Amino acid sequence: MESNQIQLFENRKIRSKWDDDEERWYFSIVDVVAALTDQENARSASTYWAVLKKRLIAEGAGQLLTNCKQLKMLATDGKMRMTDVADTEQLLRIVQSVPSKKAEPLKQWLARVGSEILDESVDPELSIDRAIRNYRRIGYSENWINQRIKSIEVRKALTDEWDKSGVKQGQEYAYLTDLMYRTWADMSAKEYKRLKGLKKENLRDNMTNIELILNMLAEASATELSQKSNPKNLEESTQTAISGAEVARDARLSLEERGGETISPKNAKELGNIQLPFDDLPDNGNDF
Repeated sequence: MESNQIQLFENRKIRSKWDDDEERWYFSIVDVVAALTDQENARSASTYWAVLKKRLIAEGAGQLLTNCKQLKMLATDGKMRMTDVADTEQLLRIVQSVPSKKAEPLKQWLARVGSEILDESVDPELSIDRAIRNYRRIGYSENWINQRIKSIEVRKALTDEWDKSGVKQGQEYAYLTDLMYRTWADMSAKEYKRLKGLKKENLRDNMTNIELILNMLAEASATELSQKSNPKNLEESTQTAISGAEVARDARLSLEERGGETISPKNAKELGNIQLPFDDLPDNGNDF
């Protein structure tokens, strides 16, 4: 499923399309170029983009252009026409090559983010500090933040076990993670995000404390079982992942039988003015 939207950049329209299968946004490159360089019309923006493509190839970014694709988008003449599009990563690289005052703040931000990532590779604790600052800035409660940071620790322990078992990062990680959601929540990660009205947003950042706790129980249980059984491959890790998630499923069903709410259709924005479970409890400082 794909959805089309019009994004605005300083009152300039940026055509975009969400690809539900790939779970990523695609943006019209011509529209972004036009907005950054104040091109008067689509023709001049297309000409500018053609010149910029040659410059990118000269800079050795030919692979970037090869990976960019074309999608049908509504043109100024009212017809659906093929146009060059880029995902977020590709677009940020293209913007770096646009000599524009409007692009300068974004370039400075990219440089700052790159510097932070390099620092965090040396001292991983800095990434946790940055996450806490960001969560506070957005408006999450302190108790929710504590739970979320703890969930990161639990997740790291599980992925360490997967690494030891020969599970590959990327597709195999995603497979096991999705399998665990299907087991304890009775829905895939994509279905779970759709329930909450999410697209690119992080699913766990939109969970209530109860949802985070259940997911942590699944992952902590899978980690414990993995440490006991010492799986040697993806197939064996699949069994421990299912078993761990079954523990959380049993807990979810038990709570639901007693009238408790477990899985919420609300996302973080909708939960913003609603007290999350356990938020009235004092912070004992031990959740990290």
